[in-house]
Parts: sequence; C-alpha cells; structure tokens
Amino acid sequence: QVQLVESGGGLVQRGGSLRLSCSASGRTFSTYAMGWFRQAPGKEREFVAAISWNGGNTYYADSVKGRFTISRDNAKNTVYLQMNSLKPEDTAVYYCAVRIDYNGGYYDDDYNYWGQGTQVTVSS
Repeated sequence: QVQLVESGGGLVQRGGSLRLSCSASGRTFSTYAMGWFRQAPGKEREFVAAISWNGGNTYYADSVKGRFTISRDNAKNTVYLQMNSLKPEDTAVYYCAVRIDYNGGYYDDDYNYWGQGTQVTVSS
C-alpha cells in the first residue's frame, strides 16, 4: 500500500506561481513513476504531468508545457509540481498518483494509488 499526501495548493493571482508537493510513504517510492492530474468543477480529471522512476523522463500536457515543471527527490520520497505563469483555467483540484511502473503514463487507469488532492485557485 502507498499513501500520498499533497500540499502547497492555495489562491494565487493570474501570472503567479505555486509549488505543489506530494509526499509518499509505504512501498519503495524510488522505483515507481509519479504523475499529477487535475479536476476542475464540472470537468473530468485530466493529465497534467508525469515523471519516470529516476526523473530521467518527464511528460506534460500541452496546456502546461513551458509553464509547469515536475521533479522528484527520491531521498525525500517526494514529487513536486512547480507551476508558473498560472492562468484562471488552471484552477482545479490537483492530485498526485503513483504508477507501479518505471515510466509515466497519460491516463487515470495507468496509476495505482492516488492522493486526496489539493485545491489550486487562480484569480483573474
């Protein structure tokens, strides 16, 4: 079993930045890929970014490329999502997830464990 706890969400103005963190406990974090997804009100959950087990490969949704950066620190069992140049359309609950695989995936079903989510609100 893997437990995930997200933090770092909040309210920010358009153009601002936030860094989300996701701390994992339980199984061997460093051998698993990690992902971030988000869900806005009335919309389906969507892929944001993912990172392979050692950080060697990263994956991004087109909507966040060039603005968001995913990274991980295996010594701390933590994955991060640095979000810059935030837009109101980035407003959502952000979830981190573990994929029991070396490489990241783009779909919900690729992931095995999920956190509870953290709210990000971008005001205009």
